[in-house]
Amino acid sequence: GFFHLCILIFFQHKDAYQVILDGVKGGAKEKRLAAQFIPKFFKHFPELADSAINAQLDLCEDEDVSIRRQAIKELPQFATGDNLPRVADILTQLLQSDDSAEFNLVNNALLSIFKMDAKGTLGGLFSQILQGEDIVRERAIKFLSTKLKTLPEEVMTKEVEEFILTESKKVLEDVTGEEFVLFMKILSGLKSLQTVSGRQQLVELVAEQADLEQTFNPSDTDCVDRLLQCTRQAVPLFSKNVHSTKFVTYFCEHVLPNLSSLTTLVEGLDIQLEVLKLLAEMSSFCGDMEKLESNLKKLFDKLLEYMPLPPEEAENGENAGNEEPKLQFSYVECLLYSFHQLGRKLPDFLTAKLNAEKLKDFKIRLQYFARGLQVYIRQLRLALQGKTGEALKTEENKIKVVALKITNNINVLIKDLFHIPPSYKSTVTLSWKPVQKADVSQKRASEDTTSSSPPKKASAGPKRDARQIYNPPSGKYSSNLGSFSYEQRGGFRGGRGRGWGGRGNRSRGRIY
Repeated sequence: GFFHLCILIFFQHKDAYQVILDGVKGGAKEKRLAAQFIPKFFKHFPELADSAINAQLDLCEDEDVSIRRQAIKELPQFATGDNLPRVADILTQLLQSDDSAEFNLVNNALLSIFKMDAKGTLGGLFSQILQGEDIVRERAIKFLSTKLKTLPEEVMTKEVEEFILTESKKVLEDVTGEEFVLFMKILSGLKSLQTVSGRQQLVELVAEQADLEQTFNPSDTDCVDRLLQCTRQAVPLFSKNVHSTKFVTYFCEHVLPNLSSLTTLVEGLDIQLEVLKLLAEMSSFCGDMEKLESNLKKLFDKLLEYMPLPPEEAENGENAGNEEPKLQFSYVECLLYSFHQLGRKLPDFLTAKLNAEKLKDFKIRLQYFARGLQVYIRQLRLALQGKTGEALKTEENKIKVVALKITNNINVLIKDLFHIPPSYKSTVTLSWKPVQKADVSQKRASEDTTSSSPPKKASAGPKRDARQIYNPPSGKYSSNLGSFSYEQRGGFRGGRGRGWGGRGNRSRGRIY
């Protein structure tokens, strides 16, 4: 029986081990024993290594789920020397299992060999990401995005992190939008990239993905979505030492002039407001800009579009037109903030670069807008007066609180520009940003998922944060106030090969 064979194997009887290997062709009992004893005595018969691994793989594909689980559980015992990358490759392919217990065993097995040889394990994972089936690629990327951060520092050495960066760059040559987001999460979490130079390297990676050298086509949804997705990933990386200049320049020169022509397939997304919010966030960290005056002029011209002149009055003092212009506060907050940030770099723009007539026209628009602003600020304060705690947590009141932030911000910025000469000293926090800046790494960690269950198939439609519009009471200064977060996800559709470039034909089926 098997017990007698094990005694013979113990004394290194090759023929006895071969009988164990042949057990994979037997009945359920023989297969269960083979699943345990093939790895147990594997190290004693290096000349049968290939046969042993292949026999174990046959068991990993057995129809009996208990045999499969046993075989998978023992796979790390084969991960010695040159065999480790192959075992990592095999385990990566096994991530496609839809059985939750199997999937957990594969995850645990991968983590255990990670601790033996991180680079060897990564080699197997990246091999499948670059060449494997779509489902394997998807799950391997998700494994990296959720599990790397759980590994101790002695495993995630600088050399290992450099290997991850090198291999990731190869993958980033052809990714979907969702994959790009996951890789940015992986890379942003690496300790070696937490430095200023590391963050700068990440920004350059994102800029390369955004393809800021290309001609911008506002009617091409892939082009628009790629730019927005990349910019969303870049924004958290910017700081006083890591500048957003390249992105801000591109937005001013190519996106703002085409703002009204932007198209997207993301349902319910105010694409123009999304662009303006991203620009506002980036403007705080813009460095020295080559064409500052020209770009400030483009920003100024776009701001004027959303700051109407007061309507003409008829002889009886009534409005000559049928209705007052709509004041779009959400748009103006973004544009005014961006202009205020870049204006600091050229403080005489309004006084020296504009002619007297244009400056007078701008002041009239500011004054008219400020009047409408005061009306809404009073209405909002009255509506929120005396409300605290739970009362402020209702959806209606939360929207009004955001609306009050928007109007207060615009009020502060307009007051600055009314100074003679215009001032750029005031500081405001954009209405959709937290007052106290949250730690980026903690924020990133809170967004991660650590579930070890098989990933669920992504829904066809993009996930979006809930967004509501505040509609102030209709009256003399009617408008909409939005409370939309730039962190909205989605926008890239289909699999690889659409939008972000196609991948070549890959081999199919078992390749281990």
